[in-house]
Amino acid sequence: MYDLIIIGAGPAGISASIYSKRAGIEPLVLYYGTSEIQKAGKIDNYYGFPQIISGEELYNNGIKQAKNLGIQILEKEITNIEISENSHFIVKSNDEAYEANAVIIATGNKKITPNIKGIKEFEGNGISYCAICDGFFYKNKNVAVIGNGTFALSEASELEHIANSVQILTDGKEGPDTNKFKVDTRKIKEIHGEEKVSYIEFENGGKLQVDGVFIAQGIAGGSNFAKKLGILTNNDDIIVNDNMQTNINGIFACGNLTGGFLQINKAVYEGAKAGLNAANYVKDIN
Repeated sequence: MYDLIIIGAGPAGISASIYSKRAGIEPLVLYYGTSEIQKAGKIDNYYGFPQIISGEELYNNGIKQAKNLGIQILEKEITNIEISENSHFIVKSNDEAYEANAVIIATGNKKITPNIKGIKEFEGNGISYCAICDGFFYKNKNVAVIGNGTFALSEASELEHIANSVQILTDGKEGPDTNKFKVDTRKIKEIHGEEKVSYIEFENGGKLQVDGVFIAQGIAGGSNFAKKLGILTNNDDIIVNDNMQTNINGIFACGNLTGGFLQINKAVYEGAKAGLNAANYVKDIN
């Protein structure tokens, strides 16, 4: 049981961890994959660095700073966030579950839409990005999940007790290690239909009849968690109040996934606000 779980170890997440720790609570930081800041080869507009610094170096410095304060940081791919009966939050990875009084989502916006013809055209008419949100509409129907990792397996698992059949399509990539679902590694050419999705065409000429397609490429990001929990969004940006809290008490968000000015200084500022306000929230409910 943790006071606070922070998902993401970029500028927003690490800033949140530092400020919540200094406010007197114990945060756990969970992260997976590459942060957007690591892709920046040169940074010359961030306060306090007279010489150019790389995004990779700034990212690593932030994690070292948090660890020097005794903050626990674990590399775990998070697949889901759930609310327990006692209003705690259960953060699930591919192999563990962590419980906390509060959660800060600071993943950046990692939603990946494959470059497959038909996806944009059929969004809302057979194309979905959230199994928990839309699975009910495919009760006893045949669906496919596009993806090749833990996120795709998690979405397929949400659908298996609802749909008639669930297949994972990797779009030419290596498939996940599973005996639970049929995995098709063929490259996808196009998704077809009239008013809604009816079949998938592969580059080798093969076809797969489906009623729905769920996009789960890459790893789960902030917008995926938001949709599953019923957190209000504006497109894929999470809506927060002045305290960086979402419409669900105890869940905060900060950084790129709140939209607006996508800069490091904004992420650090929002992380600090989220960390302090999450700490106050935890103290108030204890």
